[in-house]
Amino acid sequence: MINISSIRQYVYCPLKFYYQHTLDEKEDENLFLNNEIRRLRIDLQELTQKNIRKIKVDMDIKEIENILLENIINYIDITIENLNKTLPENYTQKIENIKLEILSETYFSVKVLALKSKKATETLEKDGSQIVEMFFPNSIQTYLLKDLELEIIGICDKIEIIDGKYFPVQLKTSKPPIKGVWDSDAIESVANALLIEQEFDTEVFVGFIDYLQIKERRPVVMDVHLRKSLFKILKEMKIIKKDEIIPKIEINKNKCAKCNFSEICQQNI
Repeated sequence: MINISSIRQYVYCPLKFYYQHTLDEKEDENLFLNNEIRRLRIDLQELTQKNIRKIKVDMDIKEIENILLENIINYIDITIENLNKTLPENYTQKIENIKLEILSETYFSVKVLALKSKKATETLEKDGSQIVEMFFPNSIQTYLLKDLELEIIGICDKIEIIDGKYFPVQLKTSKPPIKGVWDSDAIESVANALLIEQEFDTEVFVGFIDYLQIKERRPVVMDVHLRKSLFKILKEMKIIKKDEIIPKIEINKNKCAKCNFSEICQQNI
């Protein structure tokens, strides 16, 4: 089975996918950390959704912010502490950087949501429990999807259900492009869409990428071109995994500078 996260990695750099498949002994630890951070971000959204229900019409902005932050900072601290206990010491600094990033995201999003909530409660004259669906549509969180025929498996961060239609949503902390979404994010989204179609016997026409750094949601249209691209990528990945063929790539200095396989890669090139 091919994991959806591996598909995204392949689109980003086929050679990095090859090295991770054949050489990287730490991949399980990195995968564990990435999955735990994804779960943390989704849990924080659920906590915020619960907190927003406590907002009353007569509350001021500061009161609303305090309500929205209830139990959230403590939950982040506990999760980060558990990660430090679970992973080796060489992950400590990386985990601390992630914590600071999440805290920054959290405080920013709470301030934005507090302003929106205040405006909504005043305009509609309704409490938080009556307006929560304006900000948090009905959804399924961290849903495991798989297709034995396509031989792909993965966890969709969120599946939003609106008027009986299903929309895959992926949460991304990476910097977004100026317009649209990264190719790797689009391919990951269409992979989730195909699995959702199979799982729920439905059609998915649009998915979304939530770029958390700028608090912006961008659509991905599930057109024929994107679907064909996914099938082509899956075929190439299966060949690499089966025959351990080293893929050819074009050097990208920006990508290579951040890659933990850069030394091995340059030697082979």
